[in-house]
Amino acid sequence: MPTRSAIVAAARGWLGTPYRHQASLHGIGCDCLGLVRGVWRQVIGPEPVFVPPYTPDWAEAHGHETLAEAARRHLVEVDAGEARPGDVVLFRWRDGFPAKHCAILTGPTTLIHAHDGAAVAEIVFQPWWRRRLAYAFAFPHLAPETA
Repeated sequence: MPTRSAIVAAARGWLGTPYRHQASLHGIGCDCLGLVRGVWRQVIGPEPVFVPPYTPDWAEAHGHETLAEAARRHLVEVDAGEARPGDVVLFRWRDGFPAKHCAILTGPTTLIHAHDGAAVAEIVFQPWWRRRLAYAFAFPHLAPETA
């Protein structure tokens, strides 16, 4: 069973991976979803579904909470205000728009994410990000942390 610390360690292993739309290859390239998919493979095992191709404007084009709906099928939804290290958090860029960016919390004030034009990075969970937080999810079947 995965632990929160194993999830955080796996996510940190992706630091510096270049941004590549739709990719999920450790050290080679990934987007924000590819980062979460890669961490899933490292701590849980094979991905539960095939991810079909998607365009950079997929959320705007469809207007559905596609990312949140997919997360609900494979992760455990938690109150966004109660998210903890190791949880996947989803962000919406503007009110009324679907959530389209994901990251993994690494601490109470830090997260790891991949975004266009930069490598995977660990950043401070600034108020700008907190205002855009829409959903939070835990990986399934988390084991309790041992001291």
